[in-house]
Amino acid sequence: MEAKAYLKYARISPRKVKFLLDLIRGKDADVAMAILKNTPKGASPYLVKLLGSAIANAENNHQMDRSKLYVSECFVTPGPTLKRIRPRAKGSADRILKRTSHVTIAVAERK
Repeated sequence: MEAKAYLKYARISPRKVKFLLDLIRGKDADVAMAILKNTPKGASPYLVKLLGSAIANAENNHQMDRSKLYVSECFVTPGPTLKRIRPRAKGSADRILKRTSHVTIAVAERK
């Protein structure tokens, strides 16, 4: 049994989120939370809140013991891309792609 939490349409590139998810995959929940709180990356606040939500779901909805929880699964998929225009010289334009992310974190109890 595992408890999941989802973050959809986060306004951060999936590439930036993936770096942090690779750091916490398979770690104990408390260790993963400490890593996220002490990593100076832009995705950290999103993932701290999301991991906290997954832990709360495990405790309240599935009656799991917090001390036994670990990050069993975590991944990010790209969401819709917002396309914007930046004016350039001679009346031309460049495209700016503002990427979004869908993040999933699952926690489970160690046996």
